Amino acid sequence: MTTTDTPRIVPPVSANPELQALATQFLALEARLLDEGREEEWYGLLDDELLYTVPIRQAAEPRSKEIDRNAFRVRDTKAHVRTRLDRLNTDHAYSEVPPSRTLRIVGSVEVEEIDRPDVIKVSSALLVYRQRGIDPHFDLIPCRRYDQLRLTPSGPRLLSREIVLTETALATPNLGVFL
Repeated sequence: MTTTDTPRIVPPVSANPELQALATQFLALEARLLDEGREEEWYGLLDDELLYTVPIRQAAEPRSKEIDRNAFRVRDTKAHVRTRLDRLNTDHAYSEVPPSRTLRIVGSVEVEEIDRPDVIKVSSALLVYRQRGIDPHFDLIPCRRYDQLRLTPSGPRLLSREIVLTETALATPNLGVFL
């Protein structure tokens, strides 16, 4: 087989290096803010029209049908995120007492331009290490994220995020952290 016989796979990503760098920097900043417990600053990166979802993944289904986008572990708007953050600042957020210590590793970032000049699609892989207080146990939460970023004069804002968990049965006791 010659090189001309080999099918060429071209990913649907942007050839625009500035958009790639912008998206990668946005995701890195977001990870650092959340890891450092700076949720209010992270909240400032969210678009007012945010939709943040974690659909159910079913193990018994073939890959083409395993994600049920009509059933969710989480389906939040920006107002729901505000409520979650406000609750974290009380003594009643028991899933986060003591607070989680996290480290987010973001990679495999792909950017795709769409027909809206102010929005880009971004796909990324995320691995979250999570440990709570003095508990010796830790969680690893792997997922793939499908985001839309709105490009604003103030910088990118997270318009939507769909988080597809790698696991079908969660090993972590709760999803009290943002992915």
